[in-house]
Amino acid sequence: MHQDVLDLARLQFGLTAAGHFLFVALTLGLGTIVAVLQTRATLSRRPEDARQVRFWGQLYVINYAVGIVTGLVMEFQFGMAWSGLTHEAGNILGASLAVETLVAFFVESTFLGLWIFGWHRLGRWAHLATIWVVVLTAYLSAYWILVSNGFLNHPVGYGTEGGELVLTDPAALLPLAHVLAGALLTAGFFMAGVSAHHLFRRTAEADFFRRSLRTGVFVAAPALMAAAVSGGLQFGALASFQPMKAAVFQGQVAEIARVQAELAARFGPGDYMPSEGWTRGGGLVMLIAFGLMAYLCLAGVILAAFRKAVLRFRLWHLVLMASVPLPYLAMIGGWVFRESGRQPWVVYGLLRTEDAVSDLSPGTMRLSLAVFATLFLLLAVLNAWLLARHARRGPADTGLGRDERTRGEPLPAAPPPHY
Repeated sequence: MHQDVLDLARLQFGLTAAGHFLFVALTLGLGTIVAVLQTRATLSRRPEDARQVRFWGQLYVINYAVGIVTGLVMEFQFGMAWSGLTHEAGNILGASLAVETLVAFFVESTFLGLWIFGWHRLGRWAHLATIWVVVLTAYLSAYWILVSNGFLNHPVGYGTEGGELVLTDPAALLPLAHVLAGALLTAGFFMAGVSAHHLFRRTAEADFFRRSLRTGVFVAAPALMAAAVSGGLQFGALASFQPMKAAVFQGQVAEIARVQAELAARFGPGDYMPSEGWTRGGGLVMLIAFGLMAYLCLAGVILAAFRKAVLRFRLWHLVLMASVPLPYLAMIGGWVFRESGRQPWVVYGLLRTEDAVSDLSPGTMRLSLAVFATLFLLLAVLNAWLLARHARRGPADTGLGRDERTRGEPLPAAPPPHY
């Protein structure tokens, strides 16, 4: 197997998986917030609450639609570039991915369609139920993806049948709380940043975005704490099941040498040390971004309690707009730390990465990488443009949920701003 093929295959999967996860995080978090907002609107029956659902719901649908395309494209890599992985562990990965696709994904997509086109057609409680089905099945979808990824990092809950790996305990593989907390953190910063943009511009929808900014801040703060606790618990157990990753991150030279000798004695000669730059770099990016978000959340909770600060503190508005990428940086840094730190294993302790890659020529792999990278870049740019375009328009131009019977009639004027 050519070393260039292995490096290119790893780079391709790293870029596409990280790119897809950026969509997933906002989809999971913003979908949850939209469901809660619609619950409040259904109970209160106030038009201002319904407008919150429609505006943030439209941004959620845009991100969801483009994210689906990235997920479908990414799936092709398993059969094309990683045939060794599917051959050795296909009974585990295939089962979990099939459940995710056939049950969670299709149910989720079906009910999202009902939610999008069910405004003014379904009863308010039935319509509310559709968005909660979407959110809960999205959680189920994330669970089965994490079953697959958890097995790669810490292969427990499995057995062997006929020399092949089979799953026996999927519940033992779940780091779902950490991902959901990160998703809510991402959505909270996104809501606060978009709202701050409108308040900075002295929008006529001042009360609308005052409320949504406070929602974003008060979602992000507890989500940050939940992410820190769940991530800390996982990191505490790292030294027991991936000691080399922990030693590299902490720069423990003596421990690295000890673990290297132990792994060489157990699995045979070889270099069992992952890339120090990627492993430590990813972990440091995650921690630095977390530290910055912690300060912002603390200040945000204090400032959001004062109406005048929310409406008039323009420096805070600028900071909130600039901080929207921070959760993404933290997640990508954490993902790089998690995935690169387990090298040279694709299934830790069971299957080496070099044994999992397909037998392809370097030229084929370069072409594949160029196509995948270009496609994902275009989708990311398209998604950012669509989100920015609809976010700038504000709630007055939201098409989601508009009653077709009133289409063409002038929209009610926004209340005057109170700065």
